Amino acid sequence: MPEDELSRSSHSNPGKSLVNGIKTNPASSSPKSSLSVPLGPPVYVDLAYIPNHCSGKNTDPEFFKRIRASYYVVSGNDAANGEPSRAVLDALLEGKSQWGENLQVTLIPTHDTEVTREWYQQTHEKQQELNIMVLASSSTVVMQDESFPACKIEF
Repeated sequence: MPEDELSRSSHSNPGKSLVNGIKTNPASSSPKSSLSVPLGPPVYVDLAYIPNHCSGKNTDPEFFKRIRASYYVVSGNDAANGEPSRAVLDALLEGKSQWGENLQVTLIPTHDTEVTREWYQQTHEKQQELNIMVLASSSTVVMQDESFPACKIEF
């Protein structure tokens, strides 16, 4: 979109903003209670990044009902800020249980956290029932004196 059209569109809709790609009214205290876009059919994607480092601030079961991915990336590694959030991981189970089809889902945590480990252990049976696999990788990439965990995904 050209810059002048972008400028006009942002001025023609004052008081509206986007939360997880959904128009909301910022005057409301909860973005979920002020949806101005009707809910539509689910969107199927290969890979989805769970927003906000898997924080519970903007992600709930509705996200997983609408965004149906073969792979979800969980990047949270800040326990003090609730990242990753146990509630979001539980929301994945709740959302996936509503799909009505048993598609394989792979969860890719980018960090080994206590929250993720506990969730995995406590909900393992439910994960198997819902055809959810949690990917663990012992591979490490070293670049310019930095090392970090890595995994390979093939589509």
